[in-house]
Amino acid sequence: MGRLARMARVLIIIAVILLTIYCVVEVAQARKYQVRRLPKWLWAFAVICVPVVGPLSWLVWGRPSGPSKPRIQRAPDDDEDFLRGLR
Repeated sequence: MGRLARMARVLIIIAVILLTIYCVVEVAQARKYQVRRLPKWLWAFAVICVPVVGPLSWLVWGRPSGPSKPRIQRAPDDDEDFLRGLR
């Protein structure tokens, strides 16, 4: 049991480190006006300094929820009003 317990401990530590790295990168790439609940710098501090709770809190409450409006790019020839103005 000693070897299995050590292996499980190492895997948990690796998982926590990978989760922290993932969240640090995600916080760094997030735009500051899209971050929820706290300022971006405070999320970065929490993710780095509070090992498990910080990254999990970021994933649940801090990360951007997605684009606010979908961007639809239309060519000018798709707009009927634009085409009527050319005639």
